[in-house]
Amino acid sequence: MKIGVVQMKISNKIDNNILKIVNFLKKAKVDEVDLVCFPEMALTGYNVQFLKSIDMNDKILFALDEISKLVSKYSVCCIIGHPFYEGKELKNRASILFPDGRYEKYDKLYPTEIEKKIFSEGKGPLVFEYKQKRFGIAICRDQNFYNIFKEYKDRGCDGVFILAAHYYSPNEARWKIDKNRSIPIARAVENEYYVFLANATGAHFNMISLGHSLIVDKRGCIVCEADEAGEHLLTAEI
Repeated sequence: MKIGVVQMKISNKIDNNILKIVNFLKKAKVDEVDLVCFPEMALTGYNVQFLKSIDMNDKILFALDEISKLVSKYSVCCIIGHPFYEGKELKNRASILFPDGRYEKYDKLYPTEIEKKIFSEGKGPLVFEYKQKRFGIAICRDQNFYNIFKEYKDRGCDGVFILAAHYYSPNEARWKIDKNRSIPIARAVENEYYVFLANATGAHFNMISLGHSLIVDKRGCIVCEADEAGEHLLTAEI
């Protein structure tokens, strides 16, 4: 099974992000990727005006429907980060879109203090199956909490995807590079499964993310890693 991890710059305009996601899906098809993961909030970014718009869900659902058509056409399972309202609660969500039209969802369990002003917490971990493999999902700060990853091990996962958008001030972004590289490695070693980190890169609303998306094997060895600034599709056979 071939896994892909996308590192991309996220725009504050949904149309720009859709175009980029479509292009990466085409590349995943060419590279014969079975399952590809995009970063946290890759579909929309953190445009607060958009997040508070009354028609946000409609725009998200339309975009996911269009992406789902390509997922079906290319036979590539896709994990994508985006916001979504459940009633009055705004969730930081990862949707898994399957080629047969099915979908599953995971909501970030541990928003940051800043995010808590906008987003509500998710309800629990998610395990999904694809092509005889089992996977778990985490979003960004969730990686700090070992209990999530231990549950995924106990439930027989072959790997865990971490969708991230490590946006900080420039100094803090530089300071936290090693921390955000080392945690996925530690989670892989602790639980003896693959960890796939899809991180954003570039500037976004006066903050910056310094990339370093990773695919880590069950021994904690880095199979492949992106640089700080580039947009990439990392792939690995598992």
